[in-house]
Amino acid sequence: MVQIITVTVFPSDVANEKKINSLIRAELAKKKISYKDFSVIFEKKSVDARHGTVKVHLRYKVFIDEKPEDEKFEPKWKTADGKKSVIIVGSGPAGLFGALRLLEYGIKPVIIERGKETSERKKDIASISTKHIVDENSNYCFGEGGAGTFSDGKLYTRSNKRGNITEVLQIFNYFGAEKRILTDAHPHIGTDRLPQVINAMRNKIIELGGEVHFNLCCNDLVFNEKHEVCGIKCVDRLGQEKCFYGDAVILATGHSAADIYKMLGKIAPEALEAKTFAAGVRVEHPREIIDGIQFHNNSTANKDLGAAEYRLVTQVDERGVYSFCMCPGGFVVPSSSDGEGIVVNGMSAAARNSKWSNSAIVVEIRPEDIPEEFKIQAQKMGCPQIAGLLFRTDIERLAKKNGEGQAAPAQRLIDFLNEKKSIDFPPSSYTPGLVSSELQKWLPVHISSRLRKAFYEFNKSMNGFICEQAVLIAPETRTSTPVRIIRNKDSGECPALKKLFACGEGSGYSGGIVSSAMDGQNICKLVVEKILNK
Repeated sequence: MVQIITVTVFPSDVANEKKINSLIRAELAKKKISYKDFSVIFEKKSVDARHGTVKVHLRYKVFIDEKPEDEKFEPKWKTADGKKSVIIVGSGPAGLFGALRLLEYGIKPVIIERGKETSERKKDIASISTKHIVDENSNYCFGEGGAGTFSDGKLYTRSNKRGNITEVLQIFNYFGAEKRILTDAHPHIGTDRLPQVINAMRNKIIELGGEVHFNLCCNDLVFNEKHEVCGIKCVDRLGQEKCFYGDAVILATGHSAADIYKMLGKIAPEALEAKTFAAGVRVEHPREIIDGIQFHNNSTANKDLGAAEYRLVTQVDERGVYSFCMCPGGFVVPSSSDGEGIVVNGMSAAARNSKWSNSAIVVEIRPEDIPEEFKIQAQKMGCPQIAGLLFRTDIERLAKKNGEGQAAPAQRLIDFLNEKKSIDFPPSSYTPGLVSSELQKWLPVHISSRLRKAFYEFNKSMNGFICEQAVLIAPETRTSTPVRIIRNKDSGECPALKKLFACGEGSGYSGGIVSSAMDGQNICKLVVEKILNK
């Protein structure tokens, strides 16, 4: 017999095996279950800091008078025979997990990545902070592993109906991520460890007959005599053009690949549609303030549970305002994908032990919210659907004008609410530096006004959130893409471009590492059905 048992303990008792077993026995007694012996497998941990007391819920699978089954992940990948191949543009989670799904059927994945492999990408990322130089193809957004590789590696998702979340986590664990990602309520790998995991995935794909090419930027599609997409054209860093051909092409290019949307807008604008996205700022607090609020100044909880998380959401003037990519014990990082704008993001190392905690606070932006000037500009370009993309770019350019190099425009939260310029700043994790700026004067008013109202609402549920030490760093614009690549619900294929598929955040159908990984798996399964006629 197997039972799912959840017990609740104080943070200091999380590792107290004797007490936990006693609580499990009590739960079995309540259920009137008799036994000679039992064994347990730990399944999930979640922290409950409501009602002024910090507690931890621990869920176990309890095996009564029987041995636990072996739940070890067993890969189903095969060596590709080369008879069929699929071009995957982008080596983020959608591209990598998609490639592994193709290998389950012996189909050869050919991954084309515009950026560099992780070891070289690290150097380019360091140059953003130290020299304020942004390589447009190798940065926090572009390069091996995608945007998540150097921005935390968060694995939490609510997309439990889109695929097998457990399988995705097991694959990450198989390639070197810590086993705790299988049981934490909000798992994350950490930006200091995720690159090694990504490298192991890449090596396995190559070992099984796949290909991975770096420093090649896709700039066009290739069509056959049936007007089907049969390949892509790329340009390398020397400006030389190369072509790759396959039985299908998958775009897994991420939320920041504006050039891909513009390329599709020229080839087949009907392949795109505008979608809701979000923009705002990143708020940074000293970690001890957030820990104190969330753990009710419980020093034991702080020590036993690590940095505290939070999730905030409200409605302001018929638009959602919410926290996104909250980084406990983390850092704010420069995340522009070119040198013409400023974008900020957040990340944490595996230990989540920095002096700060930060989160994006963003405002929902619907297609009807886009200022008219960008709609007109997009219309003139022949693709009205990219108006939101142009608006997003403009916000990033405005930030550049109000910053200095990659030093970002910033304002104390209290000063933002009082509409005054900040005289100075507390210490910040944002290494390129902060430039005092009155954010409300250049952020679009429908964003800044909603942010102001939302912060007062958030302070009601997290008393002390509004404080002198809280700093807003702008802008946060890459939570998702403003454009969706249309795909058939059943086949996954782009109706306007036969044998072209899109997946991951860049497709506009997923968000986050796990969601994108599952989307890559799902689309590649449909690609298999298409090219094998199954």
